[in-house]
Amino acid sequence: MTIVLFDDTSSETLLPLTFTRPVSEIRIGILTIAEKWKKYLDAEVSYKTKSYLKEKFPLRLSADNLFINGSICPDEPLLDAIAKLKEGQAIVKNGLLIAGRLASSDALSGNIFEKLEYVNKFVRICFPEDIFKFNDVEIRKDFTLITKGRISSEISSTNVILGEHFFAEEGAEAECSTFNSKDGPVYLGKDTQVWEGSHIRGSFALCDHSQVKMGSKIYGMTTIGPHCRVGGEINNSVLQAYSSKGHDGFLGNSVLGEWCNIGADSNNSNLKNNYAEVRLWDYTKESFRKTGLQFCGLIMADHSKCGINTMFNTGTVIGVGVNVFGAGFPRNFVPDFSWGGATGFDVHSLEKMFETTANVFERRDRKFDEIEKSILEQVFELTGKYRRF
Repeated sequence: MTIVLFDDTSSETLLPLTFTRPVSEIRIGILTIAEKWKKYLDAEVSYKTKSYLKEKFPLRLSADNLFINGSICPDEPLLDAIAKLKEGQAIVKNGLLIAGRLASSDALSGNIFEKLEYVNKFVRICFPEDIFKFNDVEIRKDFTLITKGRISSEISSTNVILGEHFFAEEGAEAECSTFNSKDGPVYLGKDTQVWEGSHIRGSFALCDHSQVKMGSKIYGMTTIGPHCRVGGEINNSVLQAYSSKGHDGFLGNSVLGEWCNIGADSNNSNLKNNYAEVRLWDYTKESFRKTGLQFCGLIMADHSKCGINTMFNTGTVIGVGVNVFGAGFPRNFVPDFSWGGATGFDVHSLEKMFETTANVFERRDRKFDEIEKSILEQVFELTGKYRRF
């Protein structure tokens, strides 16, 4: 059976994070949604996503295909229901397609013959804020999935570990730091480092090859994705991968994409002075949308950067390929491929952006290839209407 993770309308409502990836490639908890399904089903997956993403995230079909909604995180009851599907059947809930088992010819035409109503609850991400909102739940589920039946590696006796839900993978290192797992699990991935004097509360995930710098203060419901480096103060935030917030400053109730960099002493607000509900820019509405949240910080898409001492207001959305710098608060929505700050923005040219990106990739022993360039060129064209400078 071939597993296909498909994008639905959440691919639009999760913008700008999904300009550069299928929905199932979003990290929430310890793993991406795609990685969760791979582990639960013990199978490889392919993707049904935007046409310009297909070369990087290909679609593979066979005579028997299991289509799964890429915005939905797996759990045991959902897996049980999916395992019982017969060809031509689908699971739905209140009109939402969760999963369907189809022959190749049916898959291409989108035909589903019998719909089975699903009654249980599940975690689904529809908006960027859902990533940090549900991150605690997913860290706990992933921690159980990954560590079941396994024994943690030893770490230095200079550390203080509180609680029973601490796990370190092979190669994880920490010195003179505290890990409090009483309120949630603490997970240190393969070849991670926690430098001296850091204080970390669960739930917390430090994914493979990432580092926490000296004297960091990290609160619960936080995930630091692979190949990231962080410091300062972080609360209930998710860094996808290859991003850095390496200095003092506060990041709270926020999501950073891949290849982002937060300059030294930069801060975001996650609570309005009048304690009012936070609104976020919504690409589908082309206006600001109520989130229903009192705490909501920064949403920053892939390849975006900010200079030192940058201040982000409550509920700020930064698009793909943005460079923010200068004094004062930039606007609450900075369109993709913008260059500037509070005093105004210009277009961040693709040529300059590609030069920077190539240098960033090289520092991490990665190649900025034609596939990556093509995706960003497509996003540049798609987002032109938002750059009204």
